[in-house]
Amino acid sequence: MVAEKNKQKVLILGARGNLGIQLANVFQKQYDVTAWDKEEIDITDKELITKKVNDIRPDVIINAAAYNSVDKCEKDDAEYELAKKINIDGPKYLAAAAKEIRAILVHYSTDYVFEGKNKKGYKEIDEPHPVNRYGKSKLHGEKRVLELSGAGLKWYLIRTSKLFGPKGKSEIAKLSFFDTMLKSAKEKSKINVVNEEVSCFTYTPDLAKATRDLVESDPAFVPFGGISADKKGYGIYHITNSGACTWYEAAKELFRIAGVNIKVNPVTSDKFSRSAKRPKYSVLLNTKLEPLRDWQEALKEYLKSNL
Repeated sequence: MVAEKNKQKVLILGARGNLGIQLANVFQKQYDVTAWDKEEIDITDKELITKKVNDIRPDVIINAAAYNSVDKCEKDDAEYELAKKINIDGPKYLAAAAKEIRAILVHYSTDYVFEGKNKKGYKEIDEPHPVNRYGKSKLHGEKRVLELSGAGLKWYLIRTSKLFGPKGKSEIAKLSFFDTMLKSAKEKSKINVVNEEVSCFTYTPDLAKATRDLVESDPAFVPFGGISADKKGYGIYHITNSGACTWYEAAKELFRIAGVNIKVNPVTSDKFSRSAKRPKYSVLLNTKLEPLRDWQEALKEYLKSNL
């Protein structure tokens, strides 16, 4: 336990979102946490970010704020401009502010930065090539962070995918796939689910804990050389729960665990009207960290404790 007088300051952005709440839960036990959502700060406002970050001078900034309406920004130019402001300008301004006060920046990205043609999955060093506007905005957000990596910025960029877990408190927090499926099962006797787009699910409490572990491996953050003796080093990390599957396979497993009797039909993606193209195979390969538990185990815990 970190001594009270040595408590480090952690700033969490997007704090009322699905991931942000879990981050606050795991960090506030040992650290001095400031949790801001869009009501407290606009991450697209450079001057505001600079002022507010300088006012509290956190030791680490965790950016869990993001635009993720994949289809909206594909078909609507105004939405795409908003996506670019949040997903590109936001990380750029936060990186600059973090560099100025020598704070560590943690920023999240997505499997959608990859085109999805590699059936072996994607390593952290693989070249991104997004197939939709959302993926492009997230990739360019990554680049804004990487641009300052050689100029003294201390940073961790975490790519993840298919988040699920307790719903956030923000009015724009989205239901996860599993929550959407359970809601549909109450209204329908059968459901069509896409049996394509293989990737990995990620339980937000597990991702939050993994984020804390990664930050705590950094001697620049925790006093006395870090809690972990294994310094991971700055860079890109892929963090998901173990195991890959399609949406259909995930739905079948969900209903099996939950004991819900409903017919689930596997269909191709063209059966749904979606503006944005999705990567067919976007499994994120973790080559740097200890693997997280299987997604099925995490799903069982979620269903038991939250539903």
